[in-house]
Amino acid sequence: MNRAIWLRRRATLLAGLAGVAFAAGLLFGALHESAAERAAEDFGRAWERADYGAMWGLLTESAQEETSPQALAAAYEDAMATATGARIAAGDTEETSDGIRLDVTVETRVFGPIEGELALPIEEDRIDWEPHLVFPGLARGERLSRSSRAPARAPIVARDGSTIVEGPASARTSPLGAAGAEIVGSLAPPATEEERDALEARGFDPDTAVGISGLERILEREVAGTPGGELTAGDRVIDTAEPRPAKPVRTTIDVGVQQAVTAALAGRFGGIAAIDARTAAVRGLAGIAFSAPQPPGSTFKIITATAALEDKIVKAGTEFPIQTAAVIDGYELENANGESCGGTFVNTFAHSCNSVFAPLGVEVGAEALVEMAERYGFNADPGLAGAEPSTLPPADDIASDLELGATAIGQGRVLATPLQLASMAQTVASGGLRRAPAVVRGAAGQEPVRVTSRPIARLLERMMVGVVDYGTGTAASLAPIGVAGKTGTAELEDTTDEEDIEETPGSDTNAWFTAYAPVKKPELAVAVLLVRNGAGGETAAPAARVVLEAAVAR
Repeated sequence: MNRAIWLRRRATLLAGLAGVAFAAGLLFGALHESAAERAAEDFGRAWERADYGAMWGLLTESAQEETSPQALAAAYEDAMATATGARIAAGDTEETSDGIRLDVTVETRVFGPIEGELALPIEEDRIDWEPHLVFPGLARGERLSRSSRAPARAPIVARDGSTIVEGPASARTSPLGAAGAEIVGSLAPPATEEERDALEARGFDPDTAVGISGLERILEREVAGTPGGELTAGDRVIDTAEPRPAKPVRTTIDVGVQQAVTAALAGRFGGIAAIDARTAAVRGLAGIAFSAPQPPGSTFKIITATAALEDKIVKAGTEFPIQTAAVIDGYELENANGESCGGTFVNTFAHSCNSVFAPLGVEVGAEALVEMAERYGFNADPGLAGAEPSTLPPADDIASDLELGATAIGQGRVLATPLQLASMAQTVASGGLRRAPAVVRGAAGQEPVRVTSRPIARLLERMMVGVVDYGTGTAASLAPIGVAGKTGTAELEDTTDEEDIEETPGSDTNAWFTAYAPVKKPELAVAVLLVRNGAGGETAAPAARVVLEAAVAR
């Protein structure tokens, strides 16, 4: 064999053997990782999961005697809150003369990623923990601290780009005057320790003024921007960040509708919500439109009617006797003002017959009635920051037929906001499809919920048109433009007592009206609440008319 060829083959063989030996060495090293390194890696992985109990379990006995699992958790959580930390990523380990070096990256909301290392002291393959190990880069005896600087608060603008409110947090102004004041809301430092902690975790000073009502509350996260400041370890600056203001936030608010909502409320105590009848985008808000749930009275009969129609208990032409009252559990439940009421199901809805709908609720049953209310959005987060949920008790907590009858006419323990009732009207207008109200223009919304079938929604629309054409809500008429609506006059006393179910106007009743228009091509859904202001048909319906007219007359 040629000697040169032999030498080349020999070199190739030796190189291959060397590669195998190198790989075997790597495998041997991996398989013989020290117990100390394994402890450090386990500590890092537990830290990533925020499993502070597992971290405490890896400490030496003396370290465990110095700190409890709860104290350890508090120390790490405090460090993360101070740094505005969102996530921990533990990296490589390396054995040193002083223990194990663990690379750590902390993703923060204000300062971005902070990379560093922990020198973990090891005794008998366990971690001899000390307080400075709560954050990479801290030395013994140093504490982590942060100073904060808030950016300028962003302007809030209407759907057409016009300004609703602008200026610094200390001097916000609105060019809309009273209409702006109704919807903008106010700013103040957080009122509770929980709110202060949450604000500090976002990187702000806990005394920073935040939105506590109106659009300022709903859009707090969008308009506040990102704070800046310094992160320090003792006297050393670890990292700095400049405050970053947010861009102007474009909302779904329609200035014309907002002005009409304000004019319709006319300084009275109550709330009005107006939303797009197709998309549920919020067009205008005033007063306690989403912040103070109240008994909804007979507007809840939309839900009772839907449940009864779905269960095929009634049809449009089902006849009911003409009565002044119904008796449930031995109690007489009167119609408003003791009037005689009955006829077809459509007619009893138009005239809001308690004598029909209270017993009908009993026939529907608590489970089906509550389930239908929840399809409409009760007992759920409304989806807007600061908005209170509309509620009713669970089915197994409705104790009697009398309470069930009261629930079916929106009394008892039922509570709702104008925003919820506007959503109910929007659901009917959309053929039984409920969409979540939204305030930010272009924001991705939740998937719509099928509440009821299109045929039932069309029948509900026919019934609501009857309310306005010839029933209790004629004061909302925009003839020849069609309006579909429902009145409510909610008693504010205990409606399970014999004398408290009837709808009588006065200072002890809340006036309600919810509606949408135009019927043929719905544009706007509205709900009006006037607290202790008489009957829904007399005071709330005319207010709703003002808002609907502003939307459909353009």
